Amino acid sequence: MPRHLEFTHPGLQELLVREQHGVVSRQQLLALGATDHDIARMVRRRELTAPCPGVYVDHTGRLTRAQREWVALFTCAPAALSHESAMPGGDPPVVHVCVGPDRTVRRMAGVVVHRTAHLATRVDWRRRPPRMAPEHATVDVMESRIRSGDVAGAYAALTRACYTREVGPPILRSALAHRARVTRRALIAGMIDDVEHGANSVLERGYLQLVERAHGLPRARRQQASHATGRKTVQDVRYEEFGVIVEPDGRAFHDSPEARDVDARRDLAERAVSEAVTLRVTYGLVFNDGCRTARWIATILQRRGWNGVLQRCPRCP
Repeated sequence: MPRHLEFTHPGLQELLVREQHGVVSRQQLLALGATDHDIARMVRRRELTAPCPGVYVDHTGRLTRAQREWVALFTCAPAALSHESAMPGGDPPVVHVCVGPDRTVRRMAGVVVHRTAHLATRVDWRRRPPRMAPEHATVDVMESRIRSGDVAGAYAALTRACYTREVGPPILRSALAHRARVTRRALIAGMIDDVEHGANSVLERGYLQLVERAHGLPRARRQQASHATGRKTVQDVRYEEFGVIVEPDGRAFHDSPEARDVDARRDLAERAVSEAVTLRVTYGLVFNDGCRTARWIATILQRRGWNGVLQRCPRCP
């Protein structure tokens, strides 16, 4: 029987190696001139294997993350990566894809399907693989987590996306403005503002909202560079006029002996160079005891020249 397409065909290798991480669809094989007999022969020789009907990979082992994405997209086509799979800094255990609102897609293990009426305006179909624009994917993730009651998780997703510099507050604000319906729009807009003001973690935002703003403390400068140690470091919160630095310490980055040594070195160096005092606050001091924390910080600021008055918040005893 004549062969119409060999596995070594340059067009097939271009798709597999350069564009699609070793994944190809049946439609693409047919477009290259393959017949059903050609496909069956390549499968028989284990040049291709079929993890899903009509989708093939060029090996027999475990699929990589990129290959799982391509398999999901071809199986659900037309589809694009979305939510955590398209958000900058996202690393989901499953693949998130978006399809049209009226599509019926068979269930796949490890794949979450989202339906949207905005594929034409929010998806970049030129990307390989096609994916939701990063700013819209980020807003989608925030909205989804807020709906489930995970406000802290929504802010964590926002800061992670902004950390990559692929998105920033202006473009996220524009994406939010172009959406007709958004769950808790004001909350998401406020989160974007807080990131722009320098609150780069859930704990830093908690300090800004629950301690500083809620109790009328002076407005601090955030993410300020310091060279007190001889190398550039960044201070999370600095009340410049009063020589007070506040460092919200999350356990993820401050809980090892080495990290505590680094923190102590920074505090000592700053004290030696500028006489600034460093106050370290934890999750418990912010989220469980924010009112008392505010009182203590206000007292320290007042001793160093602040003439303001601590305000009571609705949570104050």
